[in-house]
Amino acid sequence: MWVWFLFIGLILLFLALDLGVFNKEAHVVKTKEASIWTAVWVTIALSFSGVIYWLFSSGLVENPTGLTPNNAVLKYITGYLIELSLSIDNVFVIAVIFSSFKIPALYQHRVLFWGILGAIVFRGLTILFGVALINKFDWIIYVFGVFLLWTAFKMLKGEDEDFDPKKSFVFRQVKKVYPITGTIQGDHFFVKRMGIRAATPLFIALVIIELTDILFALDSIPAILAITADPFIVFSSNILAILGLRSMYFLVSRMLEKFRFINYSLVVILAFVGVKMLISHQVELPEWLSLAVISVSLIAGIVASVVIKEKSVVSG
Repeated sequence: MWVWFLFIGLILLFLALDLGVFNKEAHVVKTKEASIWTAVWVTIALSFSGVIYWLFSSGLVENPTGLTPNNAVLKYITGYLIELSLSIDNVFVIAVIFSSFKIPALYQHRVLFWGILGAIVFRGLTILFGVALINKFDWIIYVFGVFLLWTAFKMLKGEDEDFDPKKSFVFRQVKKVYPITGTIQGDHFFVKRMGIRAATPLFIALVIIELTDILFALDSIPAILAITADPFIVFSSNILAILGLRSMYFLVSRMLEKFRFINYSLVVILAFVGVKMLISHQVELPEWLSLAVISVSLIAGIVASVVIKEKSVVSG
């Protein structure tokens, strides 16, 4: 249990350094800074595979699924790559939310910081619930598998492209509870006007980001549970992927138009994981195959986006 507390303490330390030291003053995150921080978070996450090996080889962490150290590392890296790839879709939605509420680039990092802090809590609860379900009810894995295939189909059809935060159910409900100001008031989530406490667009954007992350968790958690039901691997790979989401947003959001085929990569990944769940009781696919499918799908989407020019797509 102490391993869990140490890991959570480490995450809280990272967050404290992020807000209190490295980003104490509000500023616009440039592409170079975003690239450096993305590289830092990916390096930390991949280096953590060494910690995973040590924990599972020394028996310092519970091992309910009986994983060998090498297998634990492979499952951790595969799970991390799944979460990282699915975060790309999350980045697109965050970009739409910021654009809809006209959130200045100067304050976007602050909104994302608190959004990700909340996401860590929600993801932890979702993982706990998902692992408990799989351990208690074997058949639930089929439900997760079908859900992932349905999500892949929806993504392929592009049903989420017309998402408008200002027309969402959440926005309408918040508006009923709290008066909302139409203008940004610095980096404040709430302001007082004529004695009335009102929410700013920053707060509304934060609430919608939090709730959309819960929806993304419904995709990502079953996806990683198809790789392993070990709670520590699921939690650590998921949280480390989330920590890198802020810098990834500032890096990837500026290149979303260039990577227009990346959604097809996510469709392939979700469909593959869904099928893997459905056949898991009959066929056990090797872990290297999952890692290969995820890696090749992402690389293929990026290469296709770069090589195939937009004019070619239109004319074809």
